[in-house]
Amino acid sequence: MKLATYNVNSIRSRMHIVVPWLKANSPDYFCMQETKVADAAFPAAEFEALGYNVAFKGDKQYKGVAIVSKQKPQKVAYGFDGKPADADRMIIATYDNLTIINTYVPQGQEMESEQFAYKLEWLARFNKHLRKNFQPKNDIIWCGDLNIAPEPIDVHDPKRLLGHVCFNPEVWKAFEDIKAWGLTDVFRHHYPGVADQYTFFDYRVKDSVKRKLGWRVDHILATKALAAKSKSCTIDLESRLAEKPSDHLILYAQW
Repeated sequence: MKLATYNVNSIRSRMHIVVPWLKANSPDYFCMQETKVADAAFPAAEFEALGYNVAFKGDKQYKGVAIVSKQKPQKVAYGFDGKPADADRMIIATYDNLTIINTYVPQGQEMESEQFAYKLEWLARFNKHLRKNFQPKNDIIWCGDLNIAPEPIDVHDPKRLLGHVCFNPEVWKAFEDIKAWGLTDVFRHHYPGVADQYTFFDYRVKDSVKRKLGWRVDHILATKALAAKSKSCTIDLESRLAEKPSDHLILYAQW
């Protein structure tokens, strides 16, 4: 099994990267965030032409999530049970004994802002949703752009960046509280303590890739037994070096 996650930063602007990657790598599941497209305009037919099933939810300006899969899901749900549902930030798909939760966690903007308070609230809601609806003994994957760099080695300058909305004690605690339910960071399972491994390079920073000025904010987590069975987890740097790339990289794991 191969599962990939990619913040496409507009799916219609990134099809020239996504389609060849799917053809070359043939993942069973390909999770996308920040698709930035209304449902009526989502390029579903292009994925279906490659033999994939498609589930998606989004709007034309911001957010948006999607999963394309070789297997048709038995069940697909969007967002939280209560309001705001945030259906365009979370998609949950069930495939036989496997559940995939693909999320685009709010970024937070500024530490003192309402947006950051909303981010913390969102993570708390996700934690409750996970504990209410799922069991850690089952095969569950949580992936996506989580907008959290969990450790100092996950950013290029931890001293200067400490206090950023994606790199501070409050988001670390929220992340650890969710993991404590029974999730393992699959990348860190294979590369404990390895620095300079990033999934995001800011467009606004000159030569950010070359200078290794990145962040690891995109993740694949799995329930412990499933994570232990994983064979690898890889950050695809070539996806950021392509023409007109997303500012994020493709991350994929294999079982």
